[in-house]
Amino acid sequence: MKRNSPGILTRRSFLAGCSAFFVSGIASPLSSLASPALSPLEARFYSKLKGGKTICGLCPHGCIIDSGERGLCGVRENRDGILYSLVYGLPCSIHLDPIEKKPFFHFLPGSSSLSISTVGCNMTCKFCQNWQISQSSPEDLDTDHLSPESVAARASTLGARSISFTYGEPVVFYEYMTDIALSARDRELYSAVVTNGYYSPDAIRQLCGLVNAVKIDLKSFSESYYRDICGATLQPVLESMKIIRDSGTWMEIVYLMVPGLNDSREEIEQMARWIVDELGMDVPVHISRFFPQYRLANLPPTPLSSLESAYGIMRDAGVRYVYLGNLPDHRSMSTYCHSCGKKIISRKGYRISSISLNNGNCGFCGEEIPGIWS
Repeated sequence: MKRNSPGILTRRSFLAGCSAFFVSGIASPLSSLASPALSPLEARFYSKLKGGKTICGLCPHGCIIDSGERGLCGVRENRDGILYSLVYGLPCSIHLDPIEKKPFFHFLPGSSSLSISTVGCNMTCKFCQNWQISQSSPEDLDTDHLSPESVAARASTLGARSISFTYGEPVVFYEYMTDIALSARDRELYSAVVTNGYYSPDAIRQLCGLVNAVKIDLKSFSESYYRDICGATLQPVLESMKIIRDSGTWMEIVYLMVPGLNDSREEIEQMARWIVDELGMDVPVHISRFFPQYRLANLPPTPLSSLESAYGIMRDAGVRYVYLGNLPDHRSMSTYCHSCGKKIISRKGYRISSISLNNGNCGFCGEEIPGIWS
């Protein structure tokens, strides 16, 4: 199976966005303009088929791959009947971010997270903000090799509390991600995954045993939206979320609200009811404002009225912690105790001005606040 090219990405445009590592907000040039040899590692979650073919079991696509070909993600290749990851140890972006940028609002607030990604994705979202990374191939990349141990060491040196797998889609660099998570654990660092949740059940279960937090980008509550806009299906994402819930791994949800596509009251109500019934009232939900980009550049930004309507629907359904994203000055960016209603974390954008928590309890009424706070 060959990856479908987006058609508008060129090597020049990709390198314009991804030709440097970013650490602590300062770009440092690559050590060489020549691409290093790829370091393929035998992939996990695949089976061998007759005729030298392989079937990938990492995500629901289940790509059947001929020798010499790659799966839909573009970074897993069959070489003589063995499936390899082509991006192990080859990050294209690494940056020290506030954890609120992921966004995580109930996970180590006010801390820094070393964020890392390779190229590739198992979806083809038309609104992708990181399409230069997610829709590219390993050959388009000039980068240095960075071992899992080196990533963890860099995070520790920079004073990060965690390592976040983000920007592109972490499922496609699963082997690299899980080895980094193990190295992070050795250094008493947390690890967090920012993902579309499009995993096989075995892959997401194993991941939950290695990481501390997962943020799911729930694209829509509609199968047709997933098919037409994202090149995927909804049900496996919902199953992943239930597996994360059952594992006890901390989870937050982001819903990018796109005007005219996934913003109907009916859809938001259905999603809200499902979240409360299947995941519980304490899962933070971030309703984010869409801005025109990539292949949906013809659409307008999400109206504030639509976002606030969705906020009300979520709250009425029983979701205790709802946030409106991409609205840095909105009051909903702050966290309020679900019991007494007092503001316990004050945010403006990604900056925190005050935290009123005592060992994970509200500093005013003493109610336990769900999350990972220290």
